Amino acid sequence: MKILVINCGSSSLKYQLLDMDDESLLAKGLCERIGIDGHLKHQPQNGKPVFDEDLPLPTHTEAIAAVLEKLTCPEYGVVSGMDEIGAVGHRVVHGGEKFASSVVINDDVMAAIAECVPLAPLHNPANITGIEACKAVMGDVPQVAVFDTAFHQTMPGKAYMYAVPYEYYKDLQIRRYGFHGTSHRYVSARAAEMMGKPIEELKLISCHMGNGSSICAIDGGRSVDTSMGFTPIAGLPMGTRCGDIDVSIPDYVCQNTGKDVTTVTNELNKKSGVLGVSGVSSDFRDLTKAAGEGNERAALALEMFQYAVAKTIGAYAAAMNGVDGIIFTAGVGENDAACRAGIGQYLGYLGVEICPNCNAKRGQETFISTADSKVKVMVIPTNEELVIARDTKELVENA
Repeated sequence: MKILVINCGSSSLKYQLLDMDDESLLAKGLCERIGIDGHLKHQPQNGKPVFDEDLPLPTHTEAIAAVLEKLTCPEYGVVSGMDEIGAVGHRVVHGGEKFASSVVINDDVMAAIAECVPLAPLHNPANITGIEACKAVMGDVPQVAVFDTAFHQTMPGKAYMYAVPYEYYKDLQIRRYGFHGTSHRYVSARAAEMMGKPIEELKLISCHMGNGSSICAIDGGRSVDTSMGFTPIAGLPMGTRCGDIDVSIPDYVCQNTGKDVTTVTNELNKKSGVLGVSGVSSDFRDLTKAAGEGNERAALALEMFQYAVAKTIGAYAAAMNGVDGIIFTAGVGENDAACRAGIGQYLGYLGVEICPNCNAKRGQETFISTADSKVKVMVIPTNEELVIARDTKELVENA
């Protein structure tokens, strides 16, 4: 079965087509500036040329149509026709408490995703648009929703509840949801395979570190705590997001600057994190370069991030009463050796020993701890699209 994986944003659409007979990647691409002017980069994996040009993409429906045209056309295509695409798997950011696993999409599922829009107003509307666009172009081809939040539905109440009036939870669904669940799920399963042990016997801490970052405590294959919360702004300081702060800060800023809460919330989401501290960039590569040139604020931003990651790892080792393996993944986690080394310096009390030569590698699956390290430390490139495709295949074949 060939499965198309869709990750839809408000003005973008990332995709991959995978052949699930051998889990090989056939093509991938990105539609950008949807609703503005439009651009498509389509990358076949069979030796055919890359298509990288502007295209009119007024809506996501036209974007989906353009993707399907490129996948099937003689010059750039990887399949002979749309009838070869057996199903579509969609990344959906927020499933609330309604979904603890992936599901085949029907009218009831669409209504439930829509009910979660207030919990993810920047993401779920785009996800809905992508599903509707696929239906408009592809008709009755089965579609599956894979939720970022689903993996974290195993968290116990002591981890997901906030110490606020209980009515906030009961009436407004305010609780810790967590995100990056598909990534944490993939890398933890791979870690167990690399360590040669059943995941049910392992205590793992997964560090998904990129422009958006979250850490997850995984005990026996189940998420038991995670750093992102009610929204993806919580937890670590990130590229542009502030992470955990005193809840009185927004009100104080509003009272002393005349800004409204919407403006301050936008600044905490888009102008804070390592960008806000450094004044340089949200890109860790830029920060490393600036710090090396003597920029003290850039150095401080990097130190704050590494410190926050190390503190959270320590908290989760305590929460699970131990840890067997620590995983680094996503853009920063997979490629930034200096960041990994900086975090590792805090973890000696756990028996962590990082091997400098092993840690020097970029973007490849490997152990970076020494043979004597009491805790195994790994770099595992994430593959959320493969998880989505696997879930889609299983659900469609068993429907």
